[in-house]
Amino acid sequence: MFGTSTKGLSNTDSASDIPNSPRRDKKSNAATGASASGVRAVASQTVAFYFRAPAKAFFRTRVDYLAFARAINPRVQAQESWSLRMSTPGLLTHAVRTYGWTFIPNHVLPPMLANVGVGAVLYTSYLQILGTLHHPSSQSLKRIYPPPPVYCTAVAGFSAGVIQSVIAAPLDALSVRFRTSEVLSGKYNTMWQYGRSKLREIGPRGVFAGWGLPLVKDSLGYAAFFATFEYVKAQAYYGFVAKYYGDLQSNLLSPILSPKLDGTGPIDVIKPHYAIEPTFLMLAGIAASISQQIVQHPLNLIQNVHYKSLAFLDSQAKIDQPKAAMLRSYYGAYKKTYDQCLVYARRSGGWLGWLYKGFLVNTIKQVPSTSAGLVIFELVRRRYGNEAETVKIKKHGYDILLT
Repeated sequence: MFGTSTKGLSNTDSASDIPNSPRRDKKSNAATGASASGVRAVASQTVAFYFRAPAKAFFRTRVDYLAFARAINPRVQAQESWSLRMSTPGLLTHAVRTYGWTFIPNHVLPPMLANVGVGAVLYTSYLQILGTLHHPSSQSLKRIYPPPPVYCTAVAGFSAGVIQSVIAAPLDALSVRFRTSEVLSGKYNTMWQYGRSKLREIGPRGVFAGWGLPLVKDSLGYAAFFATFEYVKAQAYYGFVAKYYGDLQSNLLSPILSPKLDGTGPIDVIKPHYAIEPTFLMLAGIAASISQQIVQHPLNLIQNVHYKSLAFLDSQAKIDQPKAAMLRSYYGAYKKTYDQCLVYARRSGGWLGWLYKGFLVNTIKQVPSTSAGLVIFELVRRRYGNEAETVKIKKHGYDILLT
């Protein structure tokens, strides 16, 4: 039986009230975003070790902080079969032996901080926007009931994706243009220096060249991601609990109903089994990861094709051209991308076959770290949340208690 007893509860019982000041809510959202983003990075590397390749993180890593470590590793360059020396610890060990411990702060730390910062912006933006659209969510409660509707979480996820796309545009620009030969030749001594010099070189036009595709991918992907996660975590969970316990016969409920304080009969309150909610939380992470991949996987393929034209756009951006001429260059780059994608689609037997090529493998890689990251995200959000009134779902003469 999915249920446990609880004693001495009434419809007016509630947890201790804690003031819900706006200042506390903002700090709570920022702490949640930063904590979940940091855990995402650790979870991603743990999964990467098992898959022998960089696994996609909770939210896609914008900059590969092991790119330089691979470039200087002779085993990677020789394309040897995988071994522990080609794992993340192995790559870092070889790099430290070659360049000393300064390799970590000079070449690994900058992209790691950038990835965590972008993730924190995404989380915090989502929580703030959701709180604006759905008032109970603005109070940073440990349990939000009734939960936010799907359109609120989708709009909040969409808006947070737009904000993240703007913040991450310089990182995407650096990642696409990164050439290990420039660092190996001594042109740039550290990743800090590389980032500053490259951004000055390409300028704002170069940073936002081809930005339309990442904007669409991030906004739609995170709208599907957060909407699916919140729906399965809340609406689906509450619906299951109400359906399961609402259909039970009274004689089956009697073992888990608690007596009244005066001993006159059952108090008509049951508490769902403690394992049900974590199960739905994990299912929510899996479903959210799959829904995000359905949207972002095909757009990733198109974006990779489009980025090949960035060299041409960079050369055009360096020339002081009128705005109309630059718009024609951008239009030509997108048209060239479409023509190239059409060729790939015909070779694969159609658009659907090409756009979702490798979808299953990439989704399997992303699901474990995504699910783990979302669980941490929810736990941290509740850890910093304010106490809420006890939630009870009324069913056929008794209440289902949610704590």
